[in-house]
Amino acid sequence: MTGVIIKSTGSRYLVKSGSEILEAVLKGKIRLEGRKTTNPIAVGDIVDLELDEKGDASITNIHPRKNYIIRKSINLSKQAQILASNLDQAVLIATLVSPRTSLGFIDRFLITAEAYRIPAKIIFNKQDLLDEHQLEVQENIIALYTSIGYECFKVSSFDANDVLKLRDLFKEKTTLVAGHSGVGKSSFINALEPSLRLKIGEISSAHAKGMHTTTFAELHQLSFGGSIIDSPGIKELGLVEMKKEEVGHYFPEIRDRMNDCRFNNCLHVNEPKCAVIAAVENGKISSERYYSYLGILNGEEMDWNEWELR
Repeated sequence: MTGVIIKSTGSRYLVKSGSEILEAVLKGKIRLEGRKTTNPIAVGDIVDLELDEKGDASITNIHPRKNYIIRKSINLSKQAQILASNLDQAVLIATLVSPRTSLGFIDRFLITAEAYRIPAKIIFNKQDLLDEHQLEVQENIIALYTSIGYECFKVSSFDANDVLKLRDLFKEKTTLVAGHSGVGKSSFINALEPSLRLKIGEISSAHAKGMHTTTFAELHQLSFGGSIIDSPGIKELGLVEMKKEEVGHYFPEIRDRMNDCRFNNCLHVNEPKCAVIAAVENGKISSERYYSYLGILNGEEMDWNEWELR
């Protein structure tokens, strides 16, 4: 039997095979294959199953992945976690308030998607909570990311009609939906597909941060075609085993100009005749994105408070 992993709880997996959903365990020999990730199997994986005489299912083989999106914790072990695999696109839910999503987090997400060749889009949620100045800042942010090729959208998840306008974005595609806890991922998915009735969490008033409601990633079928993977809230998004000289390749505006630099190994920091630095100086590359790039090189994350677009 062949099926797709729709939920992983660490040691047991839900597998959809045809119209049937089975609970399966992973055979030990696969677990010991020296994988460098905390989860040998991820939601979205296509697997082979076998049933024993009692009808219990075991996963015997993992099919090659066409892609996957991966992260590691900045503060924890060096091991990585696969968020999901076999994706058509990845969508980041971002918010300017309650909680605030930093530019650095957005850029790290986009870099990760670029590295694994997964088209990425950004949805800015909680429009109903923004004041006039915040709306202006958001428009500038959207203009920035749109100018370098990323589609951006703005919604309020509490306005079902607002969300339903984006159905075509998800139709007939397998989409990972990610973001900080509290940005409204579950509310957005519920508005997109009301029959799912995902649990919605609350915002901690003490720190205006979300509290986790999604513990494990889970794949949900969409009635209008396609599927959506709801991922646990990501507090931090560490880049996995990325060399400094590789980071610029995942910034489209830097990638487009790096061949014009004087040196092939240019890091675009202080090298002479650097085409990227020249583009920043003449306004062809935004200073916000460039300083975000420098922050990532130095292992730092840029926040809205440091660089508000005006």
